[in-house]
Amino acid sequence: MREICLDTETTGLDPREGHKVIEIACVELVGKVKTGNIFHTYVNPRREVPHEAFRIHGISTEFLQDKPIFNHVAKEFLEFIQGATLVIHNAEFDLKFLNFELASCGLPLIQRPGVVDSLAVARAKFPGSPNSLDALCKRFGVDLSKRKKHGALLDSELLADVYIELMGGAQAGLGFESSKAAEEKKSEIVVDVVRKAIPSREFLVSKEDLAAHQKFISDNFKTNLWGY
Repeated sequence: MREICLDTETTGLDPREGHKVIEIACVELVGKVKTGNIFHTYVNPRREVPHEAFRIHGISTEFLQDKPIFNHVAKEFLEFIQGATLVIHNAEFDLKFLNFELASCGLPLIQRPGVVDSLAVARAKFPGSPNSLDALCKRFGVDLSKRKKHGALLDSELLADVYIELMGGAQAGLGFESSKAAEEKKSEIVVDVVRKAIPSREFLVSKEDLAAHQKFISDNFKTNLWGY
């Protein structure tokens, strides 16, 4: 199963008040394992980044001035997430921004049936406990030393690690015996393929060679180990 851990950074809390997406990051998982395949981009919001938002993520108006606008990265973003389940921590926040931006470009919206809210999963699994991304990282022993400020790419990487643990680990449901059986089956297939690939050959021994071999055995060995 292909899943995408996604996070965004924005200029504020509500797109209806003119706030915009300024960073998008996606980290791909296949079978609850990171593949190393990512999508990451900064986005020029064509507006000022408020100081309150800058304090959270450290992304300035000046830094974003030469970055692409959303319309120029939207199709590549949609292609990357196509067919995958999206994993988002507090999904409602990111989806309202992304869908607002997609709608403004006349592009398809992200549908909720294809989204897993990891915050909802954590709340169901650990009711009454802190379930922020920071809190879950600490719960599962995920390294937070690089997280000085919020950042979509780092947070997506952290979310991937947390989500893997939330769902039972990278090899949930796979026991040693099943793994061993799979390896044995794989070996049988390889041997069978090799057998079919190499044609059988016959090596005929002449009467002269056989007589020379028998003489060599009788001349050099007191005990006939080969049964001659």
